[in-house]
Parts: sequence; C-alpha cells; structure tokens
Amino acid sequence: MTPPYPFTALVGQADLQLSLLLNAVSPAIGGVLVRGEKGTAKSTAVRAVSALLPDVGVVPGCRFSCDPAAPDPDCPDGPHAGTDPDAAEARPARMVELPVGASEDRLVGALDIERALSEGVKAFEPGLLADAHRGVLYVDEVNLLHDHLVDLLLDAAAMGASYVEREGVSVRHASRFLLVGTMNPEEGELRPQLLDRFGLTVEVAASREPDERVEVVRRRLAYDDGPEGFAARWAEEERRLRERIVAARALLPTVRLGDAALRQIAATCAAFEVDGMRADLVMARTATALAAWAGRGQVEQADVRRAALLALPHRRRRNPFDAPGLDEEKLDRTLEENAPEDDGPEDDGPGNGTPEDGGDEGPEGSPGGGIPPQSHPHDAPQDDAPRNDARDDAYEGADSGTAGPDEAAAPQRTDGSPSGQPAGGEATGEPDPRAQAAGQQPTAETGEPFKARVLTVPGLGEGAAGRRSRARTAHGRTTGARRPHGALGKLHLAATVQAAAPYQRARGRSGSGLVVRRDDLREAVREGREGNLVLFVVDASGSMAARQRMSAVKGAVLSLLLDAYQRRDKVGLVTFRRQEAEVALPPTSSVDAAAARLESLPTGGRTPLAAGLVRAREVLRVERLRDPARRPLLVTVTDGRATGGPEPLVRTRQAAGALAADGVASVVVDCEAGHVRLGLAAQLAAQLGGESVTLDALRADSVAELVRHTTDARDSRNARRAA
Repeated sequence: MTPPYPFTALVGQADLQLSLLLNAVSPAIGGVLVRGEKGTAKSTAVRAVSALLPDVGVVPGCRFSCDPAAPDPDCPDGPHAGTDPDAAEARPARMVELPVGASEDRLVGALDIERALSEGVKAFEPGLLADAHRGVLYVDEVNLLHDHLVDLLLDAAAMGASYVEREGVSVRHASRFLLVGTMNPEEGELRPQLLDRFGLTVEVAASREPDERVEVVRRRLAYDDGPEGFAARWAEEERRLRERIVAARALLPTVRLGDAALRQIAATCAAFEVDGMRADLVMARTATALAAWAGRGQVEQADVRRAALLALPHRRRRNPFDAPGLDEEKLDRTLEENAPEDDGPEDDGPGNGTPEDGGDEGPEGSPGGGIPPQSHPHDAPQDDAPRNDARDDAYEGADSGTAGPDEAAAPQRTDGSPSGQPAGGEATGEPDPRAQAAGQQPTAETGEPFKARVLTVPGLGEGAAGRRSRARTAHGRTTGARRPHGALGKLHLAATVQAAAPYQRARGRSGSGLVVRRDDLREAVREGREGNLVLFVVDASGSMAARQRMSAVKGAVLSLLLDAYQRRDKVGLVTFRRQEAEVALPPTSSVDAAAARLESLPTGGRTPLAAGLVRAREVLRVERLRDPARRPLLVTVTDGRATGGPEPLVRTRQAAGALAADGVASVVVDCEAGHVRLGLAAQLAAQLGGESVTLDALRADSVAELVRHTTDARDSRNARRAA
C-alpha cells in the first residue's frame, strides 16, 4: 500500500496545518472547512493528518468501533458492558471519504425493510457515519453536496450520534469524528447556517513565491518517484508530531480557561456581531486546544486572538456576496479593551513558534515544535495547475468587451469623475472617448438589491433538489406510490400492505405476520422543489448604457442572483453588445462569480439581440447534455431593441421562435424607460412564449400569476397552431 504524503513534508499553508492539528487534539472544536482554489494541497493535507492520529482500541467484532473503556450503551451490536479492556483490538484511526453523489442510505446506513416487515428484525447495514466514528470524515467539494445530506452530516457531528428512523424502526449509534470539508468557492457557497456548523475555516491559496513553488515541485516529484523512500526520510518528524498530538490530548483537560480570557472571547464575538452562541463555544475550545498544543496550562490573550482568526471569519457573512474575513485592527482593539489591567502585550501566541515546552520555533503561523522551520503544509497540485480557470476563461480582455480580473472587485470609474457623476455617453449610450483612449470599458455601479419575486418553471420536473420549481424529489410531501426502480427508497407502507394482502392465503400465511415479497414493496412518490438553471441574457448595448438605468438593471439582476443562491440554482450569464454576444459566465453554482462579472459589465455599442438569443440557446443545448434533468429558466434583460447584425428584426424573431420551440420557460425583464414606450420587450416575450415584466414589477406581483400567464400564453399559441 502506497504511504500517504508526509504531513511534515508539506510546504506553505500554515493556517491549514494548524487547524487540522487543533482538531486532532480537540475534536469538540467541530472540524475544519478548507476554502481555496484548485491544486492547493487541501486533500493531500487531510489525508496526511489522518495518518498522524493515534491508534484506537475497539471492541472485537463491533461494526461501530465502540471504545472498550466506554462502550456505547445503545450500540446496535451491543451490549458491550462486560467487555474486557485487555481484549480490545487496536487499529489505525480511519479516514472515510464521503462522495458528492452519495445517497442518504450510504451516509447514515440502511434498514432492510423487507426483513423488518416479514421477520420483525432490525437488520441494519452501517453507513459512512458509523465507519468514521473515532476517525476522520472527509467531504471533498462539500458545497456541491445535497443540502439534506449536509444537514444530516452536521447534525451527527454536533450530537455525536447518528439516528435512522423509518416506518417505526429506530436505530441509533455513536458517531464522533473529525469533520473536514474542502471546497472551491468558485463552484458555489455553502449557506450561512451551514457555514456556522463548521468549527474553523481556513482560506488557502497557492504561493506566489518562486522559491517556495520550486520546493513544492521538488518534493512532489521526489514523492512520486519513490513514495516509500520519501516517507522514510520524514518518518522521524512524523513520529515527533504524533507524540506531540498525544501529549496535547493528555494535557487538554487540565488547561485553565480563566474569566479574563472568557470575557475577551465573549467581547470579541459581540463586537463582530456573530449570530448565536456557537462562535463563543468554538473560540473557547480552540483557545484551550492552542494552549495545550503549546504545552501550557493557561489560555492567554494570544490564544484568544488566534482562535478568533480561525473561528470567526466565515461567521461574518451576511449574504452570499460578502467575502469572509475579519478586521484584525478591530480584533486587536477589542482584545486590548477587555484585557486584564496587569496583562501586557503578548507575542503572536502559540502556533507561531513560541511554545513553552521547548520545542523548535517554526515560522509565523506554523505549529512549531514538531515541524522543521522549512516545512509548511502545502503540496504541489496533483492534476490541476494552481490557477483560477473559471475566472481566466471568462475574462478575455478589453477588446472583446469583457472586464479584466482586477475589475471584478469593484466598479471602475473610467474618467476619474467623482462618484455619482456619469463618465460620458449618458445621453447617447456610447463610451466616453477618454475611456476608449485609455483602453478601458465604461461600467455602471450596481444599484441596491431588493427581495425579488420568485420566478419558476411551469410543470413538474425531476431535477436536483432545490427550492424553486415543483419536482419529484426524494424529500417532500407524499403524492403516490410506485414499484421501486433498483434499490428501495422511501417505503410506502400502506401501498405495500395493500399489494401483499390479496396473496396471504396463497402464500400459506398462518400466523399474525404479514408475508411480504419483493414484488409487493412500493416506494413513496414525493413532490418537493428542484433547483433550476437560471440563464441571464443581459443587454449591455448603448440603448441600455444610460448610467442611472444600467445601475437599476444591475441591481435587479443582482437581486435575482441572490434569489437563485437561496434556491440552490445554477446560474449563467450571457451578454450582448456591439456586434456579438458572449458567455460572460458559463453555468455554475457560484453566484459570487456571476455577481463579480455583473459588477464589471461594460456597456456601449449596437444591440445584437438575435446574437444574444442564439448564444443563449447554444449554452442551454450544451447544458442539457450535461444535466438533462435540470430544467432551464431564461431571463432576458433588455429594452427589446434589435439593431446589431444583418436583418436584426428577422433574426431576432427566428431565434426567439427556436427557443420557444425548445420549450424553454422564459421571462423578459422590460428595461424600456421614458414617456414614449414602444413595447418591444413585450413583443419579444410573446415571441419567446413567455411573459414580460417590468423592473418595478420584480419587487411585487405574485409569481404564480406570472407563471400562469407564461403557461397560458404558450398553451394559447399551441392551440392556435393546432387549429
């Protein structure tokens, strides 16, 4: 078996290393969420730290890894009360990986419903939560995991137990583990309430220092050439670090968290306005673990400071477009204001190479004492280069009309004029000549977002679980029963009994039990909500470029993006201006990326509306091949003018008719302004078979009315064609 990459051989990412080690010392912290770009050693670091965990003693033959010294009284394989501790089996702590596509049964375990009904026995097959007990549960791309699975996972992590309740049969078993999740924020964010359930969060990025990158590549190549030999060279460092984890675990119960430190923790959480009390508890546990890791019996101010930097940034998010972070100046000021009078300023604290146990000093932010100074937790990317592919692919330079990466952070003024004054071209919609001379693209600031009305797709879908349109899902209200396709899902008990009842005499039933066969089983058909692909087609031409109007348009689209985030949709962005249309953002789960592209959206030029619709249809065609179950919702934001390209009106009608023929649900957001209104957006909506809604109406009317109008318009058109 190939040994994992040594933890002590990793380079860089000191905060990631420290967070993993602190959770190894005190699993009660609640795990680590690692956020960062591809190829930054997230998975490698998790696999490496699992090899450092001390061996665990288990009850022989117990599938749930019960501790012989304190067996679980409710263990399904129990009772183990009379187990001799000397007879315990020792095995390495497990690292269990939860695949993104795992089912609920694979996570929590499954009951054999057929045996439960026919024999009356609890035949339970343990899931991954049982396998991970007293070990590490690793979830790669946790932001792509279905919400109901994340809820089950975090509930088990918080309670230390897993529950399976089905049709009156109940099973409970202990499930305490070190939870580690990794994610790439470009692929979508976790909901704030789920972020809060992770104890610590670490941001990781590839080093930009050439020397450090050289060392990463050198070590990775050496490991690939001979894993056993490379691991042997780091065996002594691994042993020292493993011993330090054991020592810190032993010291942890004796570490004193004084009233002064506790007051600093409470004051810090209050100052940063975090919700609830979980942040206070996590900070207290983290500060205590930091003191134990440094070999001290007392929590100090530096421990509190470092705990805040690890435990609070992700709890500061108020909406999906807020970047995680913490104002360190405010943090220092809060700590000093609440410090005891006799305490002076301290060093950077444990984890920064200042343990009092005589260990070696490490670089700033490193655990120190168990790792040589040149070792930082980082690794060379295994498959992908350390770059932001989604961002690089989307930004193609100023010549194509898209913004550069630096423009995504904030709207750029192109003429140096004070905020709130137009840069030029407000009357004509054309770019400011000074901006063109400087090679820049004019942009408008984004208006204030608002709570948008819900736009839904008509009919009943079968896409991924979400919160937008009606769909057949694994969770929701029961609407019927059917024969199972493959493994049995949610049992429909009444339908199963009804199917088996007529055959009881023929099957020789003599007792009180019901004779049930596989063919009798029926699973519940449930109706819930699905997530959709919301594709925005935004007119960025000169007719839309009036600064005030484009600001309102951006605010409306941002509001719809926020709604898409809350409803777990995928989003995409197509823009059109001058002579062409382009995909500013391919369909993705990251509404943050869509908001960034929207912020830097340039304007000006003619209106190639037909090109925008054609490009949108192509995007939907490709996405339909990738994810055929996810239904699209096309949101076209325009004033309806079509002036770009040959025969613009004819080509626009043809493109709209093709989308309507594909059955794409469409909504046109009418951005026409002024006293004289031509109604071109309403005509486009009719051609698409959808409904036109004004910017103002996005804030109010009932969505059901909008969907009914969309459906009625399409049904009426089809009826006229049939006649």
